[in-house]
Amino acid sequence: MLTENAYDLLVVGAGVFGLTTALEMKARGYRVAVIDPGPLPHPLAASTDISKIVRMEYGSDEAYMELAEQAYQGWLQWNEMLGDTLFHNVGVTMLTRAPMSPDEFEYESYHLLCKRGHTPERLTEDTITQRFPAWKAGAFVDGFFHAQGGYAESGRVIAALARLAQTQGIGLYPGQKVEALLKENQHVRGVRTYAGNNFYAEHVVVASGAWSSLLVPDLTPFVKATGHPVFHLKPTNPNLFTSPDFVVFTADIGRTGWYGFPLHPREGVIKIGNHGVGQVLHPEQDERVVTSSDIEQLRTFLTATFPALQDAPIVSTRRCLYVDTPDGDFWIDRHPQCAGLTIATGDSGHGFKFAPVLGELIADAVEGKPNRWLPKFHWRDVSWHTGKKEASRYKGE
Repeated sequence: MLTENAYDLLVVGAGVFGLTTALEMKARGYRVAVIDPGPLPHPLAASTDISKIVRMEYGSDEAYMELAEQAYQGWLQWNEMLGDTLFHNVGVTMLTRAPMSPDEFEYESYHLLCKRGHTPERLTEDTITQRFPAWKAGAFVDGFFHAQGGYAESGRVIAALARLAQTQGIGLYPGQKVEALLKENQHVRGVRTYAGNNFYAEHVVVASGAWSSLLVPDLTPFVKATGHPVFHLKPTNPNLFTSPDFVVFTADIGRTGWYGFPLHPREGVIKIGNHGVGQVLHPEQDERVVTSSDIEQLRTFLTATFPALQDAPIVSTRRCLYVDTPDGDFWIDRHPQCAGLTIATGDSGHGFKFAPVLGELIADAVEGKPNRWLPKFHWRDVSWHTGKKEASRYKGE
């Protein structure tokens, strides 16, 4: 049976972009609904899994660092507001196999932190071994520890935001996959779902991650989905990989892509992933599998970096789907030709940490309000030939 529902704002996608938008727009007085295939958190969405890094370090990009500073304060406030420790402020180590040097991610991050009044602790080969004994002695000789950072339990964050949305009167419709936007001339009036339901609104926000370009084909030249391997390992010596002796890390990430987390307090696993080139995938048609080659590369990394993990059982894997833009910046803007439509996507593998500030950014885009960050994320004519990427991203050989 067809149902018709009318709202001020429809949000398509209940990931971190979508839920934060819904909550902010509700706080601004709008009648809001969120539509998602479900369940929440969606098991294939980039926002899920057990953890995401929260860090301020962005090489020499001061704009992102400043935005990340605001988000960090937001995470501390969210722990209070949500009544649960969803953000773990354990600190971040960023280490290098050779001395840090100008124009490299770690060097530029360290010096920009200092310029902005932070106090990262510079590490040497000896202090790395003393402070963080799981690291192979002598393998990494430089880097720093920054106490302001850590990780968020991403899947639990999405679940908490969904519960909060419900308590605040936001309509949540898991189990409703959007088939198409409803248009009248060049004005978006709502959405039609595969279940045969029409939802109407004054404005629609498409925040569907890797699925966004399927609904808005005009995005296709500017976004692509790439899959990146993630591993959960069971250590034989959990204490060795527990904070403060082991914290969130990047391991010469600009040259290797490797990053990871301390022992998860609930799952009892070490999560390690690769923030690199990835594998171009269709969000619906392609399998998201971690290959034997991925596992071989992981084992090589572990042997050279964390000997106590080199034979640790891999208890689960996933290929995390990024929505890449050519320049690595988010894509948050009103559609230039379609009235009543805003796009919020393009995480490019570094979006989740900004959760506490995303809703305000996207809501300002919806309302057309001035926001000094939005010009960085606007609808733009940008080529895949650009050399720019997010500062820590491994770009391949």
